[in-house]
Amino acid sequence: MLKKTKVDDETATGQAGIKKKSKVPGVMITQFMEELPEGKTTPDFTRKPIALTIQEGKFAYFKAIVVGDPTPTVTWSRANGEIIFHTDVCQQKYDPASNEHTLEFPKVAPEDADTYKCYATNEYGRAVCTVILNVIEVGFSKTKELQKIQGEDATEFRKRLKTRNPDGTREEKTMDANEKVWEILLSAEKKDYERICAEYGITDFRGMLKKLTEMKKEREEEIAQFISHIRTLKPVEVKDDDCATIELDMDLLDSGSKIFLYKDGVMVPFSKEEGEGMKHNLKQVGKKYVFTIKNLSKDDAGLYSVDVEGVNVFSTDFKVPEVDFAVKIQEVKAEEREDALFQCVLTAPMNEINWYGKSALLTNNEKHEIIVSEDKLIHKLIVRDCLPLDGGIYAAVAGIKSCNAWLVVEVEKDPAKKGKKAARKTTIAGAGNDEELLRIAKEQQERYQKEMEEKAQLAKKAQEEKELAAAAVRAKQKAEAEAKAAAKAEAKAAAKAKRAAAGKDGAVRKTKKKVAGAGADGASGATGGVVGVGAGSAAGGAAGATGGAAGATGGAAGATGGGSAAGSLAGAAGGGAGGAGGVGGRDGSGAAGGAGGNEGGDVEGDSEVESDEDSFEDSDEDIEGEGGGAKGREGAKEGGEKGGVGGEGEEGGEKGEGGEKGGERRKRARAAPLVPDTVIDPGVHFHAGLSDCKAIIGEAAELECKVSSEECVGIWYKDGAEIQASESLTISKEGCFHRLKIHKVTEENAGKYKFEADGRKTEAEIAVEDPPRFDKEELEAFKAPVTIKKGHKATYKLSYIGREPIKVQWYLEGEELSSEGNINIETSDGTSRLLMMKLQHKDSGEIKIKLKNVFGTIEAVSQLNVLDKPTPPMGPLEIVEASSSVIDFKWRPPKDSGGCKIQNYILERQQVGRNTWKKVGPIGPEAKYRDSDVDHGRRYCYRIRVETEMGISEMMETEDIQAGTKAYPAPPSAPKVASAFKDCINLTWSPPADTGGTSILGYNLEKRKKGSNLWGQVNPPNEIIRGKGFAVKDVVEGMEYEFRVSAINDSGAGEFSTPSEFVFARDPKKPPGKVLDLKVTDSTYTTLSLSWNKPKDIKGEEDEAKGYFVEIRPAENTDWDRCNSNAITMTTYTVKGMKSMAMYWVRVIATNDGGEGVPQELDNYILAMPPPVRPRFTDAKIKSFMIVRAGNSARFTINFEASPWPEVTWLKDGVPVSKKVTISNAEGTSQLLIPSAERSDTGIYTIIVKNIVGQETISIEIRVTDEPKPPGPVDLDENVPGTVTISWTASPDEKRDDRLHYMVTKRDSVKRSWNTIADRIFNNKFTACNIMPGREYQFRVYAKNDMGSSKPSESAKWLIPAKKEKFTVKMPESKACDLQCPPKFLVPLKMHTAPQGYECYMSCAVKGDPTPHVTWLRNNISLNTNTNYFISNTCGVCSMLILRVGTKDTGEYKIVAENALGRAESSTKLTVRE
Repeated sequence: MLKKTKVDDETATGQAGIKKKSKVPGVMITQFMEELPEGKTTPDFTRKPIALTIQEGKFAYFKAIVVGDPTPTVTWSRANGEIIFHTDVCQQKYDPASNEHTLEFPKVAPEDADTYKCYATNEYGRAVCTVILNVIEVGFSKTKELQKIQGEDATEFRKRLKTRNPDGTREEKTMDANEKVWEILLSAEKKDYERICAEYGITDFRGMLKKLTEMKKEREEEIAQFISHIRTLKPVEVKDDDCATIELDMDLLDSGSKIFLYKDGVMVPFSKEEGEGMKHNLKQVGKKYVFTIKNLSKDDAGLYSVDVEGVNVFSTDFKVPEVDFAVKIQEVKAEEREDALFQCVLTAPMNEINWYGKSALLTNNEKHEIIVSEDKLIHKLIVRDCLPLDGGIYAAVAGIKSCNAWLVVEVEKDPAKKGKKAARKTTIAGAGNDEELLRIAKEQQERYQKEMEEKAQLAKKAQEEKELAAAAVRAKQKAEAEAKAAAKAEAKAAAKAKRAAAGKDGAVRKTKKKVAGAGADGASGATGGVVGVGAGSAAGGAAGATGGAAGATGGAAGATGGGSAAGSLAGAAGGGAGGAGGVGGRDGSGAAGGAGGNEGGDVEGDSEVESDEDSFEDSDEDIEGEGGGAKGREGAKEGGEKGGVGGEGEEGGEKGEGGEKGGERRKRARAAPLVPDTVIDPGVHFHAGLSDCKAIIGEAAELECKVSSEECVGIWYKDGAEIQASESLTISKEGCFHRLKIHKVTEENAGKYKFEADGRKTEAEIAVEDPPRFDKEELEAFKAPVTIKKGHKATYKLSYIGREPIKVQWYLEGEELSSEGNINIETSDGTSRLLMMKLQHKDSGEIKIKLKNVFGTIEAVSQLNVLDKPTPPMGPLEIVEASSSVIDFKWRPPKDSGGCKIQNYILERQQVGRNTWKKVGPIGPEAKYRDSDVDHGRRYCYRIRVETEMGISEMMETEDIQAGTKAYPAPPSAPKVASAFKDCINLTWSPPADTGGTSILGYNLEKRKKGSNLWGQVNPPNEIIRGKGFAVKDVVEGMEYEFRVSAINDSGAGEFSTPSEFVFARDPKKPPGKVLDLKVTDSTYTTLSLSWNKPKDIKGEEDEAKGYFVEIRPAENTDWDRCNSNAITMTTYTVKGMKSMAMYWVRVIATNDGGEGVPQELDNYILAMPPPVRPRFTDAKIKSFMIVRAGNSARFTINFEASPWPEVTWLKDGVPVSKKVTISNAEGTSQLLIPSAERSDTGIYTIIVKNIVGQETISIEIRVTDEPKPPGPVDLDENVPGTVTISWTASPDEKRDDRLHYMVTKRDSVKRSWNTIADRIFNNKFTACNIMPGREYQFRVYAKNDMGSSKPSESAKWLIPAKKEKFTVKMPESKACDLQCPPKFLVPLKMHTAPQGYECYMSCAVKGDPTPHVTWLRNNISLNTNTNYFISNTCGVCSMLILRVGTKDTGEYKIVAENALGRAESSTKLTVRE
């Protein structure tokens, strides 16, 4: 089955999720933080929803009341599926007056039965409770039948939708509206169902949901055949680049599955390459598929469907509104930290348009505010607090139209503010043309309304033409129906004449009966009210009611049609269920007549009723207008439609004679009516019956019912026995109300009660319950708060009654108490006592007792207050006034007053510098004090204690407070050099921001030579500087000085400012010239290194440069940004923080005391990137072949270097790698990973590293294989004497592995070992030679590949019998032979290189006779006796083994062989590799 991503409603990240108990059972509270702010609470239910069992079709609802600060938000959910909020299905409401949240079901259906959850959530927590809705299904349901038919229609519709061609494509035909709406609903969200149904005229919402659920289930099964997961289905979205996209994420089971795109059921061709010129394009990125529609126009509107292998996966309806931009958005230039406004005007109203910022969709948030005017024509976007990063292109998209403009953010140019965050501005850039926009919007609105009126007129005209055509069709149909009715009437008249003649000839027996006895079945005949009442319509209704109650006949006696009462009599004679009587008015506008009986007969126009059954059987004519009918239902219909139409008769309604309209044939007139004008009383009936009730023992209970008559007298019964009034029971009657009251209920009063009156009865049951209850007087005493002192005890005692067993629980602040420690709980018959000893102040809180038995729960609450000493007052101290004559200050009350009211604060004061404390005394309960007994300039400290009835708290000691503090001015700004000459330096400064509360009188100025530590005052001590500048003339030419200044107010001189910059006492200098040889020495993606030479020093024109400024300018901007705020003295600089691959202009400015020189720019712009480097692989040795065992992972890493950052592509056998292969690219490296390799992954993998400089490729062959399976049976055959042809069945892996080959081994009866006789055989046959007769041979065949060899397949034994010949021995003549020779090395020692820690094996072969003595040496030291070396000499093969090679084993090794005839040597070197 197809799996879809589902997101659960979880606790938000960072929320603690503390579970709490609610006072309401069944409510779970989750608190999101450990401590709640003061006054804030988590949500809770004061009334939770109650479980409900209800009959289908009724009105059902759940009610809940919640509390919490801040006010919680209430939501509902259900266990199975989601709640569909629709006016016909389910509605959520809130009543502010009662604070009730309701979930209503107007007509509850069986599918609404479920477990529902109600959530109350605020920022501090969430409360949740569950409730069950049970729905009882009853009887025949038209809705069910309709749903059944619709279900069949849905199946047929799905079959039509699935009509496909053999290749999976749809039939070439345009979809109709019915097919479209279901495809849209299958892919739509539930919140859009109501809108779609309204748009396509679907009224049966529940039927639609059921049909849609079946179709979705069937489609999911179909999709699961081709797709494992599907999610993120995005409908058509118009972008700001004149294109629209459809996005979906799906994981195809087969990557080769075909994908089709349809528009209104017609296949749309598309390309998979963006560069191609086709209108539709498909781009795949991993599991994400994006369809793009380019060059949008009105013709692109329609239903777009995406199919995979003939199965519809997703459909979306693309609508193109007729709208354009009357005013487009314009470029906005905003200063940093200023708001920017874009605004546009549309030609037609739209609720919202899409705004894009730098190709990203914008939403309404703190940064971006989207505003729409009331007429929905003016749309605005405000970009708050603009920063340089916010600059770029912004676009507005309405329908398929779009417009865009630049937002240019101007950065602060003041070098002094460089790097500092600018102040927030309240102005809005781009505003000011609101009146013009309103004028244009008004014009567009008028034009739009005019177009709408024209369209409405055209639609109205078309509707009128349609109605005229329909009226003509109806008139034609009516004429045809009248002609048919006339023909039927003639046929009936002929049939009547025929039956009349047959009746007379057959001597039909007729019996005259009175109207009171009419009714073939013996039932009471209901006459249905006054016959033919002209204007009294109520009479007809009463007659109908009477007829229905008595159930006598099928006719309506009140009908006036037919002109005779015979119809009424005939209806009575029918003998069936009676219907409602109709009333005929004198003006012919009477109500409908009644229904006929079960088996009505044909009745003649006179007052006689024929009893012959044959006459009824032969009748095929309905008695119209007379209340009777040939068949029950037809009679009811005819009587209802025609029986009540009264004409203007001779005597109107009094004699029951109507016109010809009442009955469709004329009858004989009667002098008097056959049916008397009587009304049968239907008897007493109940307006309100008894209701079941629950009664509590000892309390009163009452049953009440209401009957239709005040004269009615009834009888009360209990459990079938009649009951009478008594002392404990009162029976009363008040008008139509009858009451039974039990004054004091006992167990014996439980049972079933019945009230019977006039044959009618109603029943109810009294259930007697005995829940726990408190004694009222004791309860009032219990509720009174209890106050005690710390260390004392508190006792609570409460009596109760109720049926045992009763569970008693005591709580303190919501936590249940138990008998332990200082708590004792005693519970006896009807009484519970709580004793709490040695109480502390922390034990204060709510005391609650809870009683519970099978009938219910009751609680009682009291308050416990334990008094204790208060805690010290709290700081910090707030100084209101600290002048030369008074100190006024405040503090905070104690955190805990111990449960008592604060009586006094006790203060003590100490003058700083003294050891004594002066008692100020109690000052009252207010936490403030004003001390006027102070000396100017003195500092004071205070101790504060709290006094209550429980005692005095610990003290709080304040910080020192000075009386009349002297306020000196703050330092002025650092002096600035206005100008400098050899005999005078002019300075200026700014006054301090803080003047100390008084005006500034003047300034003192000091100077200091460079290199000196002494400051000297410039102005005379008695002459302060009054202005904000000064000309210093006491300077020496060529010396360098710095200056500082202090401000003076009434309190004296304040602190000095920061020193000024050093300045020479000399005439002004000339600015320097341009720097020389400016060039770029290095660059990266974020940095740029520069170097230059000093400018030339031209005397009198250009002086020497003292520093340099580096400035850059992005290519798209016109303003230069200074990189260094202070001039640098070096002739090199590295610019940082550049955007990768961005274009910059760079310049350097030389500066000195004379000012800044002319900037020197680079000739060309600079790209922020490293120097171009052609891609190159950096691995020293790269494998070109890799073998991987099937099932294992294959990993291959390539290291490279390239600049700029290259594009890395992996191919397998020349095509892109499949989704199964994971490619990981990092800086300078790329890795290919096959998680679980299969044989199909075998191939040549190529990596292409490409950038603007060039590209480089390298390939590796990866072979995925496994140990081969053994070959099949081995057969032997001798085709040529002395040879054996071995053949075998191929290994099963031969077809899958092109490198698989075979190896053959042989064993004979002489040499019992197996020897390889052939290897790397690529066919299934081999011929072995030198097969000798008389020997028994056996062969084995192995399958081999890159992973190893298989188990062998063994042949049967092979034997060629030997022909025995006579054996003769010829002894050769022996010759003496001297074999003695000096030692000689047949195989010398070889060079060895061994890894450290591994073993090393050296060997050589030597011959000599007599056998030579062999000696091994390392660096000319004998090793024969060294136990670290294993030395052996077998048949002239000399070997030495070093088990673990170390660095100490490096050196020259030599082997010496000696015998009596000579000596031989062989040497080698051992190199140890780390």
